[in-house]
Amino acid sequence: MKRFVLLVLLLLLSGCSEQTQSVGGPPPFATLATGLDAPWSISTDGERFFISERTGNIVRVDPDGRAVRESVTLSQPLSTAAEAGLMGFVLRPDFRTSRSAYAYYTYDSDGIPVNRIVTLSYNGSTWREQDILLDGIRSGQVHHGGRLALSPDGTLYATIGDGARPESAQDPNSWNGKIIALQENGSFRVISSGHRNPQGLAWDEDRTLFASEHGQTANDEINKIVPGTNYGWPIVQGRETRIGMEPPLLTSDPSETWAPSGMAFHKGLLYVAALRGQAVLVIDPAQAEVVDRIEGFGRVRDVFSDGQSLYFITNNTDGRGSPSRDDDRLIQFGT
Repeated sequence: MKRFVLLVLLLLLSGCSEQTQSVGGPPPFATLATGLDAPWSISTDGERFFISERTGNIVRVDPDGRAVRESVTLSQPLSTAAEAGLMGFVLRPDFRTSRSAYAYYTYDSDGIPVNRIVTLSYNGSTWREQDILLDGIRSGQVHHGGRLALSPDGTLYATIGDGARPESAQDPNSWNGKIIALQENGSFRVISSGHRNPQGLAWDEDRTLFASEHGQTANDEINKIVPGTNYGWPIVQGRETRIGMEPPLLTSDPSETWAPSGMAFHKGLLYVAALRGQAVLVIDPAQAEVVDRIEGFGRVRDVFSDGQSLYFITNNTDGRGSPSRDDDRLIQFGT
């Protein structure tokens, strides 16, 4: 299996604080920003990148390589629960005119972590919570889910974890352990259920939805999402089967943990960020197998494709990695 391992890059990069200049790396990699603080989501307006940080900021990366950390004003303080904070973030399709984005964050209510999905307004340098789209999503110390993504028709999708309460994934009266779609008018629909901690969403060229999911002690999953389908957690996991429950397209070996997070289709293949796996997994969905890995960067949280290049963010500063002085980074792969 061909592997892209980049070691020289670690010696070439220079540190940054809140503003940086882009730093090149050996082809086909280039580092576009450094010094990110536990980054979670990549979004773009076609010219600039906007990256959410779990600590509660948005980093704007300009075409000239300058990176600026922008503050976000929320109506509730961020939760200090493990894995919590400002997570999912995606610009609205009409961002250039609306100056608005969607965000997913966790706050505490009476000592209990709660997830909320909101819109944020942007004034060119700071962000402010505007409208609450969904609130009161009970969570736990872990398994918040948190991914936001726009479908090909512009519908907002969200992944919600089981909040460390496995039974909630099978509870039709709970948001937990579900993938949902939201509309601007406040309506929603449950797309799928029976998920443990889904953190990635991506659509292929046929508009078929795929999702990544953290398993329990390995058994990580890549699922092809069929609307209305139950994916089994906690009744089944990994390669286990049960009538009426959909098996995964692909799962990690019982001895291997990926901890998959954000993902994107790029030139016909599915690229999946892996935290514990410390790689970008390259998956051929037609063959349901990992055909390659991009390695040498440590933990990876999210990936993005503009059709020409692939971009990903490392996640070595999230408390579980071993950061270099330049972490975390936004990296471009390919031209």
